[in-house]
Amino acid sequence: MDKFKKVFLDKTHNNHIQFLRYGFVAVTSYVVNLGGLVALKQYGHIYYLLAGTISFVAGLLVNYALSKFWVFHGSKLHNQTNEFLFFSLIGIVGLGLNDLTLWILTSGLGLFYVLSNVIATFIVYFWNFGIRKKYLFN
Repeated sequence: MDKFKKVFLDKTHNNHIQFLRYGFVAVTSYVVNLGGLVALKQYGHIYYLLAGTISFVAGLLVNYALSKFWVFHGSKLHNQTNEFLFFSLIGIVGLGLNDLTLWILTSGLGLFYVLSNVIATFIVYFWNFGIRKKYLFN
């Protein structure tokens, strides 16, 4: 029980535990993003690009809240608005990195788009965690 508590409940600055927790956060955010996209497009009949934008923002908000209160403890920025804007900027750069990787691997190298997506997801996961940990959170 102590190990479970240490990994999942206690505040920590341990990089390995934060990295593991961030994995859960990333999956949760992705489910919110994808679920929102499908729900808004299929059931709300919203244009897919608008639905994608709305669901991306929803996933970003979930990612921010969970990162701030569960993964990382303490910010390097004292202004919460600036913190969120910088957090969002990192996410937007990650989205661009994702799309660029997909394009290079699928259109450029001819890989199956699903494999390209898996590779891009891992690259962006490391990008988002690393940059947010180094420049934004303690």
